[in-house]
Amino acid sequence: MAEIFKSSGFKDPINRDVVEFNDKGVTFRVNRLIGGTDNFVFYGDISGVEIDNGMFFSTIRIIPRARPEIVIKNFTRGDARQIKQLILERVPTLR
Repeated sequence: MAEIFKSSGFKDPINRDVVEFNDKGVTFRVNRLIGGTDNFVFYGDISGVEIDNGMFFSTIRIIPRARPEIVIKNFTRGDARQIKQLILERVPTLR
């Protein structure tokens, strides 16, 4: 079962960023007025997750191995924390 989170429609109701979890990895859809990007990252390829909290909304930075970071914006603080927690729970640890 896929879990889906969408950025807040309050700040930008048309171009909402999306985070979609599945069994093997996570897809980040960054939507813009013209175009946008879809990035799929396997859980094992994620080396870090950072959250920048603003007054009302948060920006999430995903740091994949050997790729540029992925930045998704305008998530509520609660959704940002939950996204980070879900990613970190699914990233395999080195043993």
